[in-house]
This record gives sequence, C-alpha cells and structure tokens, in this order.
Amino acid sequence: MDEQVDEQVGEQVGEQVDALRRELCEYGRRAAALGLVIGTSGNLSARDGDLVVVTPSGVALDRLRPEDCPVVGLDGRVVRGERKPSSETPMHLALYRETGARAVVHTHSVFATVVASTMTELPPIHYNALLLGGAVRVAPYATYGTPELARNVIAAIEGRQAALMANHGAVTIGGGDEGGLEQAFEATRLLEWLCEVYVRALGVGRPTVLTEDQLTAVIERALQG
Repeated sequence: MDEQVDEQVGEQVGEQVDALRRELCEYGRRAAALGLVIGTSGNLSARDGDLVVVTPSGVALDRLRPEDCPVVGLDGRVVRGERKPSSETPMHLALYRETGARAVVHTHSVFATVVASTMTELPPIHYNALLLGGAVRVAPYATYGTPELARNVIAAIEGRQAALMANHGAVTIGGGDEGGLEQAFEATRLLEWLCEVYVRALGVGRPTVLTEDQLTAVIERALQG
C-alpha cells in the first residue's frame, strides 16, 4: 500500500514538474521575442516544493524544449534531466532559500544593464516603481555563478521584487502558490520599462525623483480603490 501511495505522489510531482518545464519554455520564448535576452544569455526557474526546474546552460531560450530543462533539488543536485543546469543556478537556489519566491527570472536586457553598469540604484521617477518595492538596488559586481554574486543579490533584493546586478543585468522574483513565473516575468518587463524611462529622461534633462511623501500618497490613493 505504501509503495502505491509513493508511486501516486511521484506521478503527481512529475506532472507538476512537467507543467513547469513547459511554462519555462513559453516564457523563455517571450523573453527572447521582447529582446530581454540575446543568444544563450539569461535564465529562468520555477519551484515546486523542494524541486526547482531551471533552464539549461548553453541553450538559447527561444529554442528550449521541455525536456531540456533540468530539475534540481534545493541543494543543487540534479534529479531529472540530461542537460547541465544554468551557471546561475546557485543564485536562483539562494533566492528560493532566502525568500518566499516561487519563480526567478534573470535577464541581460539593454536598459536594465545600462543602469546596472552606471548607477547604484534605480530611483523611483515613476510611481509604478512601487510595484517592485520602490527604488531598485544594484548588487555589487561579482563573477557570474559564484556564491559572492548570490549573496550580493540576496542583500540587494531584500524587501523588493527586483534587483539589478552591476555590469551584468537584472533579476526578479515571483511569489504565490500559482502564477509565480508570470509575476516574475511581468516584474522583469516593468523593470526594463522603468530603466528605459530613466535612461531616456537623462537625454532630456535631470529626472525628477518622487519623494517619500509622494510615494506614500500613491499608496494611500491605491488603498482607497
């Protein structure tokens, strides 16, 4: 009887993981189509319990197949799949361990990378920055795939849904039991838009940064419905 229960649980987990694999492919194609990634840059992952489905190393996101996406434990051990997990998997796993994230999206989008290469934070020049938690911090530079980079990103994203990575790119997280990957992906799109607005505003003049009082007023207005 116990063996039958274990088999049923295994089949259920397999179905959930396979669904996440298909979802990663869908969002990988969307990221490439929107120019958020180029070539094999960028990576995505989604969590189901103690398992994480991640995009593989060396495969362009617009060419992904579900079976290409390896499944790893929170300790990084590959439990399913033939391909090598993304080199940024340690950062993804650190975010899962340290936050309530259900999905992670990491891109090398143009405007996010411009801001990440020139500033220490993206200031809130538009109230939609509140959707990411406010000013977006830039994590200090560290070599990709290293524990140092993971630590820097964890510190930068605290209390936020997004962080920039110095001279590198952007990372966003999504929470909740459902729609985590959609939430993380939409946060990536919003972050790129905010970065583009800021960079283009610099070409006209000095962007005006919203004050704490102005941002508080936005929050209060939103609560009024």
